[in-house]
Amino acid sequence: MIFSPSPIPDTEPPRDCPRCPRLATFRETLRTEQPGWWNAPVPAWGDPDAWLVIVGLAPGRQGANRTGRPFTGDGSGTLLFRTLAAHGLASGDYEGTPEDSLKLDGVMILNAVKCLPPQNRPVPEEIRTCRDFLEGQVAALPRARVFVALGQIAHQSAVKILGGKLPKCRFAHLAQHRVPDGRILIDSYHCSRYNQNTGRLTDEMFDAVFARALELMPG
Repeated sequence: MIFSPSPIPDTEPPRDCPRCPRLATFRETLRTEQPGWWNAPVPAWGDPDAWLVIVGLAPGRQGANRTGRPFTGDGSGTLLFRTLAAHGLASGDYEGTPEDSLKLDGVMILNAVKCLPPQNRPVPEEIRTCRDFLEGQVAALPRARVFVALGQIAHQSAVKILGGKLPKCRFAHLAQHRVPDGRILIDSYHCSRYNQNTGRLTDEMFDAVFARALELMPG
């Protein structure tokens, strides 16, 4: 088992979190099938002084659920970390493992759902149940002023914990939403391998999201 410590440990669920029975059952099945994998709620990862927070959907089966670090080990991480590095938000080498030298600068990565869902699709009750953890982690990042939501589920959870209203904050790639306290949410299509392969998300489209975030970086 690979250990991935959290930069905000008091906000994390327990390793055997029982809140979502379907996810807990799936987790136990995978622990039997793949005992060397992480197979647990995936912790936050990044800079505890982050001004920028990336909110993903949930751990990927071959990615974070296997390695224990968000977006690490599958095709989504390759695009994400390459883009962050291009904008000076990451340094070191991404090698698809938590033991690599990759570091995030001013960025924290969180997930709307902490555990791997079957077929990568959490149900609404699981999203609601896990939102407490997302809310607690955002509260532990007082310098965070800009948020990037990867996909519609991440967008919906982010809007709710930031105090926005979903009817007024509609998801669209590169849409920008200011919530009542002045924090800003930028939407992006998820950097999944599927979205990359189908052309729904291009490198240029993803690059534009983080270029916009840097324009909004607090002084």
